[in-house]
Amino acid sequence: MLKLNSHPAGRHFLQIPGPSTVPDRILRAMDYPTIDHRGPEFQALGKKVLADIRKIFQTESPVVIYPGSGTGAWEAALVNTLSPGDAVLMYETGHFATLWKKIADKLGLQSEFIGNDWRRGVDASKIEARLAEDKEHKIKAVCVVHNETSTGVTSDIAAVRRAIDRARHPALLLVDTISGLGSVDYRHDEWGVDVTVSGSQKGLMLPPGISFNAVSQKAIAASRNAKLPKAYWGWDEILESNKNGFWPYTPATNLLYGLSEACDMLLEEGLTNVFARHQRHAAATRAAVEAWGMEVLCQNPAEYSGVLTAVVMPKDASGQHYNADAFRKVVLENFNMSLGQGLSKVSGWVFRIGHLGDFNDLTLMGTLSGVEMGFELAGVPHQKGGVLAAMAHLASTAPGAAKLQKAA
Repeated sequence: MLKLNSHPAGRHFLQIPGPSTVPDRILRAMDYPTIDHRGPEFQALGKKVLADIRKIFQTESPVVIYPGSGTGAWEAALVNTLSPGDAVLMYETGHFATLWKKIADKLGLQSEFIGNDWRRGVDASKIEARLAEDKEHKIKAVCVVHNETSTGVTSDIAAVRRAIDRARHPALLLVDTISGLGSVDYRHDEWGVDVTVSGSQKGLMLPPGISFNAVSQKAIAASRNAKLPKAYWGWDEILESNKNGFWPYTPATNLLYGLSEACDMLLEEGLTNVFARHQRHAAATRAAVEAWGMEVLCQNPAEYSGVLTAVVMPKDASGQHYNADAFRKVVLENFNMSLGQGLSKVSGWVFRIGHLGDFNDLTLMGTLSGVEMGFELAGVPHQKGGVLAAMAHLASTAPGAAKLQKAA
């Protein structure tokens, strides 16, 4: 007789928007003896990953790599560039923008939040207008999230830079692309970003545990006068050690093995191809959502995320949304698949489908099949055919697909 707690057959479908599935190639790279982090073998590794990660950020500037989470990299971006009491302008795009603001407040910064309904991205015109009002340049930094993981909305960072420039304001531009890096196009240098924050567990396909600050020369100059307390997060000692391929403390050696392999995988595929793959899978997912008769949380098609799709649950006769968490539980128990939960303001009525990282057409079809079967089992009203709609999109957009010629 089958035991209720027996291990389910087959692989677990981890379809949350991060941590993403770690591919075997990276797991094998990490499955290697830890080496002396002061020796020449590590030095070669350090120099390689520090050079390769710049290509992923599309920057010529230094990228600081921390043994830490994205939350730590948020703090690092703030403490290295700002002083107690400094004013920072932030934009409410979702749960993670809100958490970043809370960190700023805890550090003694004076944060100002431009409110938003979580269904749209950053409106650069509002940032421009606020900065234009700041004649005394009290605002020292603008902090925005590039790809908001809680909502599936991607903001136009180049537009934010243009807004700052049009306002002729000297504020630093700090950007979180924790879920965007390695999944959707991000250009640290071209978009004039001063500090970019990211992490290992999303598009880079690694386990959680390392995070990043890509830093402009303007940001480095600001760090020399910044007065917020910092020790572990300080850039100065890290950048000095990095010149020779080392760190001033014990780095996450085996995660750096994985990072080296992840960079190889992304660069071998080509970043343009990586971004196109993510957008294609996102479009197929939205085709399924539309066919189910449901709604995507993001309301501006220009801001649809290639990383994830947040789906709004339908309403019952009383006008209440069907419970997204109860639905997710049905999917997990029946199909061994994890879907992302709704966070904070969208908790209970939104679920998230991750389609990022080491992900292909068949992975997407398995994911969407699990969702559609879950609707049926959970009694969630929907129209059938979402999987077929996604399949049709994938078939019509398959790269290099050749049509068979009829026999004469």
